[in-house]
Amino acid sequence: MRTDGRSADATRPIRITAPYQKNVPGSCLCQYGDTWVCCSVSINDGVPAWLKGKGHGWLTAEYGMLPGSSSQRVRRERIYANSRSLEIGRLIGRSLRSALNVEFLPQITLTVDCDVIQADGGTRTASITGAWVSLAIGVSEMLSKKILKINPVIRQVAAMSAGFCGDRPLVDLDYEEDSSADFDANFVFTKDLDIVEIQSSAEGFPIEKKRFFALFETILGVMPSVFTVQDEVLESLSVSVQC
Repeated sequence: MRTDGRSADATRPIRITAPYQKNVPGSCLCQYGDTWVCCSVSINDGVPAWLKGKGHGWLTAEYGMLPGSSSQRVRRERIYANSRSLEIGRLIGRSLRSALNVEFLPQITLTVDCDVIQADGGTRTASITGAWVSLAIGVSEMLSKKILKINPVIRQVAAMSAGFCGDRPLVDLDYEEDSSADFDANFVFTKDLDIVEIQSSAEGFPIEKKRFFALFETILGVMPSVFTVQDEVLESLSVSVQC
């Protein structure tokens, strides 16, 4: 039993509140236990220079932690994001572009912002899960306003962490577990449980293949419940993605 009473293969309570901000086409608050991330999608005219003339749009993502999100104040990233924030932003962007056909976008850039309000481990996985919901809501709004002619969302994605603390395989690590894990990983899946990305690392000693595959099977058993949370939010808003 874990310190919060969960079994090894249980996630923290996952809640998605949407919409969360009124000035963007799509937004939500994604909560994995005490990790809270505000996710939003904005529309910007134009595309990166290397895409000009290609005839389609783009999606990019930015991630950051707000000053009060951690037990020690996080400094504001006033000019440039730190390397961790940049790396996580790229992960979120890659994950969402795997769910999107950018050729169905006009010459616009969709910017996904994931701002951590409160951190207790798993901020990047909560960001991806919430960001996809915000994207789905935003696309629905853009279709209704004729900004988009074709639905560009082609699949559903969500993410979850897992790892080993000693010999225990644990799902959805909180901060205490993540900081003491011998091995931890972040898994991004499609709703069909195809792999989008796996980020993993061992601390001190390599992990045996059989242990990794056992952890992988455990996380596969958990992911359907995460997609169900996404589905229920969209259903409550009468948003149909049809992907």
